Amino acid sequence: MHDIPAPDRLPPPLGEDPATGTGLPEGWQQLPARGAKLAAAGALLGTLGAGLVALLVAHLTLPLALPWRWLVAASAVLAVLAGGIAYRRHRCTRWRLDAQGLALRQGRLWQSQTQVPLSRVQHLDLRRGPLERAAGLATLVVHTAGTRLSAVSVSGLDQRDAERLRERLARQLDRDDDAL
Repeated sequence: MHDIPAPDRLPPPLGEDPATGTGLPEGWQQLPARGAKLAAAGALLGTLGAGLVALLVAHLTLPLALPWRWLVAASAVLAVLAGGIAYRRHRCTRWRLDAQGLALRQGRLWQSQTQVPLSRVQHLDLRRGPLERAAGLATLVVHTAGTRLSAVSVSGLDQRDAERLRERLARQLDRDDDAL
């Protein structure tokens, strides 16, 4: 039988400080809002593009009974919903770097928390596409020991935060390598 932690030992819900019930919990950082706009635009355009391609293929291969305008409108509605979901997901993402390692919390309805211990970090990548560079954002990829799903990616970080995280994790890696 599994031991269930006492309610006072559970981590606070996303976005709440255990002491006050408001704001961010101690040490947790929120991703910048400009990254949420970029995530929403990417999801909106990707979903709209996929919907229009599917519509074109269906139109060329199947006899459609519905007018094409309705299908284009349905694709647009789905694209707006996808953009809204991407925006909220980004705004509900938190990260923290402490003595144990890098932690990432995501979601409101379906919550996930990922903890990367410093001892498991193998190497680090910092990625910036043209839109991320224009917005002053970056994606930090933390490669961990393991074979499958062995990387944790934090996209939408402020560029300075991403560089600071990379440097701090790299310094810790150097210290651990020297200890061997």
